[in-house]
Amino acid sequence: MTKLPRTFYDRDTTVVAQDLLGKWLVRQSAGVERIGRIVEVEAYLGEHDLAAHSSKGLTERTKIMFGPPGHAYVYLIYGVHHCMNVVTECEGHGAAVLLRAVEPVKNLAGRTQGPGLLSRAMGIDRRLNGHDLLNDDFFIAEPAAAEKIAIVKRPRIGVDYAKHWAKRRLRFYIKNNPFVSRP
Repeated sequence: MTKLPRTFYDRDTTVVAQDLLGKWLVRQSAGVERIGRIVEVEAYLGEHDLAAHSSKGLTERTKIMFGPPGHAYVYLIYGVHHCMNVVTECEGHGAAVLLRAVEPVKNLAGRTQGPGLLSRAMGIDRRLNGHDLLNDDFFIAEPAAAEKIAIVKRPRIGVDYAKHWAKRRLRFYIKNNPFVSRP
């Protein structure tokens, strides 16, 4: 496997989102390597995207989204579930890709369909907020043997409050993959 370079993340968010499908999310902790194949993502396009956390502007919570590309933006929702995003595009833009589901590859126990379950299975929490995804303990990689995939485009989940942004087809997943959170 080959770790993705910073230039991979420093591109249009919808392109990065689709290109993340099939890549491996790798987390090494306490001598255990966990690997999940990314099968579902959502793109959040910056301050103008009413569904993005960055639409509220630069805050203590969102400052990672406005930072350089290739960093993890991890936050807690409902006081229970951690969600992991990958910061994209140039510094100051506020764009990111939410990782929604992974297919277990190595050392993953429990369900991985949905951003909270994915984070629990991978051992991701707020301590990884701001983590540089070019480090050796937590990163995204190109698997040794990439395969051709068919991508499905749908509206994002749980963003009905975002007016016309709620209907935008910014959720992407691998067609017919059993680990997608919902079709």
